[in-house]
Amino acid sequence: MKNKAIGIFDSGIGGLTVYKALKEKMPSERIIYLGDTARLPYGSKSAETIVRFSDGNALFLLTKNVKMIVVACNSASSYAVSYLQEKLDIPVLGVIEPGAEAAAMAGREKIGIIGTAATIKSRSYEKAILEKKPEIPVLSKACPLFVPLVEEGWIDHRVTRLVAEEYLLPLKDEGIDALVLGCTHYPVLKNVIEQVLGKGVTLIDSAITTAAKTASILKSLGWLNNEKSNLPDEFYVTDFPDRFRRVGEIFLNRKIEKVTTASFYTVSLPQA
Repeated sequence: MKNKAIGIFDSGIGGLTVYKALKEKMPSERIIYLGDTARLPYGSKSAETIVRFSDGNALFLLTKNVKMIVVACNSASSYAVSYLQEKLDIPVLGVIEPGAEAAAMAGREKIGIIGTAATIKSRSYEKAILEKKPEIPVLSKACPLFVPLVEEGWIDHRVTRLVAEEYLLPLKDEGIDALVLGCTHYPVLKNVIEQVLGKGVTLIDSAITTAAKTASILKSLGWLNNEKSNLPDEFYVTDFPDRFRRVGEIFLNRKIEKVTTASFYTVSLPQA
């Protein structure tokens, strides 16, 4: 099992923030990444549709013989992780619980949560934080325009700054001292978010905490690989491979040598 890859899936490019955190935490691990770029964004889809899409993503990664699946999409983590954990015999980890743990530790006065419409509607972060710290106020805000801005590569664009001010200034006025970046696209906008909120607000990047949790799970199972693989990481998308490569290189600040198009819309996991 040590020599098998870790599988990651996301609705698109945003999960590369989790990929990057995993590589920094576990440089010897090989990773297979799937971005469902044909069907993004997941954040505007129903819970049933998100589970169905996640079902197919997981089965694709299983064909690559992965030893663990990390659900890098917050919307899929909100609705599909428990389903996948019941169906699969390998570990499945989402980004909600690790992010909530970090937020509960960082927040002292008020905690803010930003995410897609689906993530905010699910109240997954809010519930997880309040289980750990029931006395602290939690404020949530859907920020649906952040994802297409990131996917377009508008990281430092003036339009992105204006959108960030529209979304975030009300949370700042409410006095939050910690903010959960509840979508894997959002860490790419850290600079803009910090400029709007100021230095008094701690930003919680669930990618970092998810990487630490992944390493802990693999270590506990004896599956952590300490010898670097001779095989390269693999990147798959369901559409727009050239665009994924172009924007993905901004995320990772390095070249992505190969992106392969995968098509698997009709598959689903077998029922228990």
